[in-house]
Amino acid sequence: MTTLLSFYGAAGCVTGACMLIECGESRVLVECGMFQGTKTLKQLNYGAFPFDAKSLNAVILTHAHIDHSGLLPKLRLAGFDGPIYATAGTRDLCEVLLPDAGNIQEVEVEQLNRRNRRRGESDLQPIFTAVDARDTLTQFQTVNLREWVTVANSVRARWWNAGHILGAASIEVEVANDKEAAPIRLCFSGDIGPGGRGITDDPEGPVDIDHLIVESTYGGVERQQVDVTARRTILANELRAAHAAGGPLLIPAFAVERTQELLVDLLDLMESTEAPPGQIFLDSPLAIKATNVFLRSGHKESGENPFKGLRESRLLRFTESSSESRDLERQRGWHVIIAASGMCDAGRVRNHLRRLLPRHDATVLIVGYQAVGTLGRLLLEGRRDVRIQGDEIAVRSRIREIDVYSGHADAGGLVKWVAARRPIAGTIFLNHGEVENLVGLRSRLVASGYAEDQVKIAEIDQSYRIGSKARAERTRGAQPRIMPDALSHLDWHNARVTFLSALRAKLDNAPDDKSRDAILAQLSETLARA
Repeated sequence: MTTLLSFYGAAGCVTGACMLIECGESRVLVECGMFQGTKTLKQLNYGAFPFDAKSLNAVILTHAHIDHSGLLPKLRLAGFDGPIYATAGTRDLCEVLLPDAGNIQEVEVEQLNRRNRRRGESDLQPIFTAVDARDTLTQFQTVNLREWVTVANSVRARWWNAGHILGAASIEVEVANDKEAAPIRLCFSGDIGPGGRGITDDPEGPVDIDHLIVESTYGGVERQQVDVTARRTILANELRAAHAAGGPLLIPAFAVERTQELLVDLLDLMESTEAPPGQIFLDSPLAIKATNVFLRSGHKESGENPFKGLRESRLLRFTESSSESRDLERQRGWHVIIAASGMCDAGRVRNHLRRLLPRHDATVLIVGYQAVGTLGRLLLEGRRDVRIQGDEIAVRSRIREIDVYSGHADAGGLVKWVAARRPIAGTIFLNHGEVENLVGLRSRLVASGYAEDQVKIAEIDQSYRIGSKARAERTRGAQPRIMPDALSHLDWHNARVTFLSALRAKLDNAPDDKSRDAILAQLSETLARA
């Protein structure tokens, strides 16, 4: 029997994680994530899966983040009715994350359909609904760390603590192939944590692997290593500067782990007066639900709960309802709003950005990874005008970034984690990264002693023949659903927004109407020739 490993997402980009193991009649999907970023990339979420969902025996899941789990309800709608294996922490978080993703689908599609109707365009349907997501939860089966589970005929797996978020794991897989003397051993890293964070255990994993699939989110980045004290000092400096600017501080934050870690630090700094005290509003129903999961569970592997202090603080307010969120517009003076999504592409954070970005006294603090094409990435790139829900918004607020809350290992951490998996007889596949980080990690691994032909950058919609103690061989893959260049670069939608912003500035700065007419005439002539 031939054993194949195929990459259907997070290959050349950081979202949409999805891999398929095939051996004989056994077909096991590893992750089923949602694509995020440019409109071109997100369009992949609406198309058919490049495999038959009905033929899958099982799904194995590393963790709950939407770029790893977000299309599971769509998979169920496509006919998959098998088990989804995950840790208890991952299942608990998916219980709040997946229905929220379905609700966002419903709300945003309805808003888009209202605009489309005014343009005479057809209605769209959500990829899945909140009800679809809740139905999918019935397929989850929880696993314990470091215990083998048979997930399909001749395929077993076990989970290792990845040190990333609650429940996050790397997955070791053994495939018994009758053509091989020994089982084929794979390890899927999932997202690897940086270690030393104080709220999670350090990442671990198996040794003596045939093929290793490793994330590369920060594969080209060496970060300054900071402990909890140094991290809080950096945050305190940003809080004091935002307070001095005279307006509120908005922090777009990922609802799971990042928000809870920030809250612990914010409260510690404000209650000790190391930073200006003020009301902290957690304005995200999803983050509130996730916080309640953390209050119940903490990190079970360590047996400690570093989040228990969040119950009691007088400075922290949860704004669950839409009306409470709208009431924040009337807040005056110094206060902090934490709202999802972390990349500014969905949820309530966009409403706050619409009103705060034009204000010189407001501060927006970016604390997490921003994929290409997301609103958060455009703000970090210095855009002076951005488009939010169809409207052009001027950016006049202070845009700040700190990179001390990442849940991902940097390049050095990834190289160290890979080295701990030795010996690695076969291929090291790099995925879950943008081009510069994939290339950066590959260069570092080769420099640390791995052979050039051993380290491969995974390609989307491509399959590889894998065996025991041998390099993987690429098979003739299908035509990719998206060209590689479009995976981690801005698309024409972004270019259009940039062009329209530049045109408006050019017209506004023209000396008179005659000059404006000349500009428009020249553009019209160019369009006519195109």
